[in-house]
Amino acid sequence: MPQSKILLDSNSYFRLAKSIHPLLDNTFGDKNYCLYVLNELDHEYDRNSLLRKKFNWVNDDEYYQNRKKRIPVSRADKKRIELTIDYLIDYKISNGLGISKVDIKCLAQGYVQNIPVVTDDRDMLEVAKNFGISTMTTLELMSLMLDCGHIQMKKIREIVAYWNYIGDKPANFANDYNRLFNKK
Repeated sequence: MPQSKILLDSNSYFRLAKSIHPLLDNTFGDKNYCLYVLNELDHEYDRNSLLRKKFNWVNDDEYYQNRKKRIPVSRADKKRIELTIDYLIDYKISNGLGISKVDIKCLAQGYVQNIPVVTDDRDMLEVAKNFGISTMTTLELMSLMLDCGHIQMKKIREIVAYWNYIGDKPANFANDYNRLFNKK
C-alpha cells in the first residue's frame, strides 16, 4: 500500500521531533501515514538564532539524518508549486498575513501534491481554508497517531508537559486538547 504523506511545517516539527523519534519517514496506521518536512526547514533553522537557542537539538546527527528523506517532486509539480507560491504570496500581501516564505512553500506543496499540511499557525490555517488545502493541527496529528496506536496517551501528556516547560503551546491549545483528548 502506498504511503499517505503528511507534510509538517517547521513549528510542528520542532514541537514533536524531540519527543517522538524518529518522527519522519516512519509509517504508521492502516493507511501508512508518513511524515515529512521541507528541505527549507534546515535553512530557516540555521538563519534564526531564536530557533537555534530554543531547539538546540535540531542539528544533532540523529535528527538531521531523519530529515534527509524528502517527498519526491516531479518537474511539472515543481513548476506548479512555484506558480502556487506566487498566488499565495499575493494573497498573503493582500490580506496582511504574516506567513514566511517557507510556510508558503509548505502550503503550496500541500496544495499541488494534495498532501495534508500540519500547522498551528492561524494565518497558514486561514490561507489553507481559502485555497482548499487540507490541514490538521499538531494536536490533531497526535490524536491521529494515538488512534493508530503509534503513540500512547502517556506520550501526549509528556509532549504537552514539554510544551508547557518551553512555553510553546499552540494557539487554541486548551479548547483543542479538551476536544481531542478529554475522554481518552
